[in-house]
Amino acid sequence: MRKYAVPLLMLAVFETVAVVLWLTKENLFYLFNFSYIGISISLGVFLFIRKYKYARRIVQLLVGLYMLLYLGLIRGENMQIEGFWYYLFTGVFEAATIHYAVAKIFGPLLFGRGWCGYACWTAMVLDFLPYKQPQAPRKKLGWIRYLTFAASFVFVGMLFLAGVGDLERIMFWAFLIGNVLYYAVGIALAFAFKDNRAFCKYICPITVLLKPMSYFALFRVTCDKDKCISCGRCKRVCPMEVDVTDPSRKRRNGTECILCMECVRACPKDAL
Repeated sequence: MRKYAVPLLMLAVFETVAVVLWLTKENLFYLFNFSYIGISISLGVFLFIRKYKYARRIVQLLVGLYMLLYLGLIRGENMQIEGFWYYLFTGVFEAATIHYAVAKIFGPLLFGRGWCGYACWTAMVLDFLPYKQPQAPRKKLGWIRYLTFAASFVFVGMLFLAGVGDLERIMFWAFLIGNVLYYAVGIALAFAFKDNRAFCKYICPITVLLKPMSYFALFRVTCDKDKCISCGRCKRVCPMEVDVTDPSRKRRNGTECILCMECVRACPKDAL
């Protein structure tokens, strides 16, 4: 039973968050929301341990579609970064601010960029494209993410400064239009660079929050040097081009790891 400790721990973490938010916010929705996400992620980790090939894809669909269709389209919550700025500016700890605090600010201290690998509804679609392993060297375009991050902040800030009314409706339309743009740009970049995760590496503004916290992540892929035969398979299959054979936190692209476990699956010596 020891090998199932990780999915049980993940479930315990999300259930704790669910209960605390339910009791402090006096809103039953938080109990349902974080319990559902915790169960979905724990199920995926359990299936991975059982060596089920599509374990991560199942989690992506369960969580990604829930957040995109139910929270976004049905409940009208903007879970993109502009929604985070909106609630932050209003001084309300609800919806997107709670989501960002759990998944993208403090959560990465535990599971790093796990959000990108298991819950992002943009990557959920991009991972179905044909370039699962990058076909060309990584481009030096990571600076673009800081521009999109700043643009989202300025966009919402200007709405508040201008005193625009009906901001919630604007945020809903920003969510719709933003997702269309994300998918269009993400798919275009995937085919242009022959890399499904090009959008994540160069454009996505969320990584500005995720990367620094992921440096301290508790859950990390590490390499047993005594077992490693330096075959290079792990590096070839990594969608984020992380040097997982380097145990240092300063390893190449270290804060880019999305815990997809493709390297672990590919290792012929179980060194990862």
